[in-house]
Amino acid sequence: MKNYLKHDEWCIIEEGFIPANNRISESIFSIGNGRFGQRANFEENYTGDTLPGSYVAGVYYPDKTKVGWWKNGYPEYFAKVLNATNWIGIDIEIDDVSLDLAKCKVKDFRRILNMKEGYLERSFTATTEKGKKVKVAATRLCSIVDDEIGAIRYAITPINFTGTINITPYLNGDVKNEDANWEETFWDKVEVAVKNTRAFVVSQTKKTNFKVATGMKFVISKNGKEEKFKSTKIKTGMYVGASVDVPVKKKETITVYKYAAILSSLNHPTSDILERCKAKVKQAQHLGFDKLLKDQKKAWAKKWKDSDIIIEGDVAAQQGIRFNIFHLNQTFTGVDERLNIGPKGFTGEKYGGSTYWDTEAYCLPFYLSTTEERVAKNLLIYRYKQLDKAIENAEKLGFKNGAALYPMVTMNGEECHNEWEITFEEIHRNGAIAYAIYDYIRYTADQDYLSDYGAEVLLAIARFWAQRVHFSEPKQQYVMHGVTGPNEYENNVNNNWYTNYIAAWCLKYAAEALLYVKNKAPYKYEALKEKTNFEEEKELKQWQEIQNNIYLPQDEKTGVFLQQEGFLDKALIPVEQLAAADRPLNQKWSWDRILRSCYIKQADVLQGLYFFEDKFDLATIKKNFDFYEPLTVHESSLSPCVHVVLAARIGNKDKAYEMYLRTARLDLDDYNNDTEDGLHITSMAGTWMAVVKGIGGMRVHRNQLYFEPFLPNTWQSISFKIQFRGNTILVKVTAKETRLENLSSGKVSVNLYGKTHALGAKGVVVV
Repeated sequence: MKNYLKHDEWCIIEEGFIPANNRISESIFSIGNGRFGQRANFEENYTGDTLPGSYVAGVYYPDKTKVGWWKNGYPEYFAKVLNATNWIGIDIEIDDVSLDLAKCKVKDFRRILNMKEGYLERSFTATTEKGKKVKVAATRLCSIVDDEIGAIRYAITPINFTGTINITPYLNGDVKNEDANWEETFWDKVEVAVKNTRAFVVSQTKKTNFKVATGMKFVISKNGKEEKFKSTKIKTGMYVGASVDVPVKKKETITVYKYAAILSSLNHPTSDILERCKAKVKQAQHLGFDKLLKDQKKAWAKKWKDSDIIIEGDVAAQQGIRFNIFHLNQTFTGVDERLNIGPKGFTGEKYGGSTYWDTEAYCLPFYLSTTEERVAKNLLIYRYKQLDKAIENAEKLGFKNGAALYPMVTMNGEECHNEWEITFEEIHRNGAIAYAIYDYIRYTADQDYLSDYGAEVLLAIARFWAQRVHFSEPKQQYVMHGVTGPNEYENNVNNNWYTNYIAAWCLKYAAEALLYVKNKAPYKYEALKEKTNFEEEKELKQWQEIQNNIYLPQDEKTGVFLQQEGFLDKALIPVEQLAAADRPLNQKWSWDRILRSCYIKQADVLQGLYFFEDKFDLATIKKNFDFYEPLTVHESSLSPCVHVVLAARIGNKDKAYEMYLRTARLDLDDYNNDTEDGLHITSMAGTWMAVVKGIGGMRVHRNQLYFEPFLPNTWQSISFKIQFRGNTILVKVTAKETRLENLSSGKVSVNLYGKTHALGAKGVVVV
């Protein structure tokens, strides 16, 4: 765990340059706008340890996997969201010496991510090897007002000399992914151009043929007045730039304004993508940096109005939750149903930037509660549109009759994960897709979604589960062998409790959904039956039989649900007895040793108790929590948030607060020693969940919002807003009272601490 960032309510602040932390900071200070994103790499050249990263949403490459591709059903590739053309570059030379923080003496280094207003700024003083000293101040943004525009203001001031500074703004399309399986480059050059102060790179992905046009225009001013100058064109491969020698006097400030546009063939015809890029660059320059920044601040103010969580009395906790919300809002905006949420967002290459079950299990609640309904709905439609591919995935593994297995990892619906114990066995992901449909409808009351989309998905998932179980003669029950549950520190197990439970639930929910459609929209039901060859009587009878007789392993003596058969045969040594030198296990122990241990990567049984909390009494939840949490190492970013919700539910407030800080500051403090690979975007949604569902005690039962909040000892108050069925509810908790206020003009029913209240327009309830 590291603690080098200054605590602040609205900003992430790094003071002093520590090269060993640079990759971590590049992740933490990343910015994006839902359409593209940028790691916090330096504008000027840097020869130290760095992971350059500029990413364009939805643009990917099928990188051929190194192992296992020859096995039946095994994915042939792993989809990578690609490191794209570097648009931020501004090389600086002073007396033919590159301004390079790896080689200069650096003082007064300060990097600030302004989360309130949505931009990144950096300042420092550097002395070159020849003794020339300069002061630099840079500000960067990815516009969320126009999500194809980026802009930079880069000011440099000579402190102890008069002379010439060479400035080279550039675009570099000759980039690689550090995680490329075969050291390949993923881009081909289509066209490059440079003229005076403008440059453009049009490149195309190999195999998938996405085109991306990146353009720039720069302006140089001296002491606030625009300079006229001659530039020298540079064009090598997909690197294009313009070099300018600027004469300067001591303490005279030179400012470079760089405007960029990034357009992809996802949104533009390839025939004129370059011309459109040129027009967009011109538009950005016309607006100017100050106007772009002003509009950015205004747009972020609106985002915070809807999604902010305010914690008084604990700056570390406040900074943590705002950091998580900030990255969620700049990673996915919901404007395009073709896009989804990668575990690293726009902050790194690990996990390929692809879609995982994290979206449905962790991200959906955030977008349900903080944005308009269509944003969450688009996440579900993304999966609906990939149903045919999910059926193909199942067919590759031998499943029939329209059974669907949604992928563990995907960009286009096709499975591309390349670890067999997850690809073939971590099938609980199907349950998360079904649960998301249930969660969305429960929250929004949009029952039409079942008729239009959901029932077809649920039918295909139910068919998968019906074929995946088999009947055990000795047990006289249905069992499921060879699976991996959410705890990936156990592979190829039999009868994982969570997987068996959610499979049975999926069968039940699918049957209910189909019967609902049959009664409410019979013509759509008949069309669905014909399209899917659904044999109603036969299949519903089979599903009911499995539901009634699924095997759910449980210890008879203690009543604890067993993570899988044989779990109690392990040496059950609590995590607190592990030596600090052994942590994290996934970086210190062999895989063999981990698999034989009792240690749990993330919530598994507890994941099921979180999803289906209303099916179990408090004593059962507590019994299982008290058994499994001491064995959990929380080495998945998705683990702490679930534990917050359950700890709060059983009244273990100290554990809830401990786990909250862990999830909220997971990346800021680099808990698992892996922030340098990129941030854990999907677990950030889990952090929001930890606050609202854990500390805030928010639930939806029987078409009603329920709240049962508590206040951690170190907090003076907490407040947040919930969007629910067209209403906005403000929740504020202090040591003296809990207050619910309806900010809308409609009427809504809420339950606070077990008592129902009717909140009229602008109504207030105080307990």
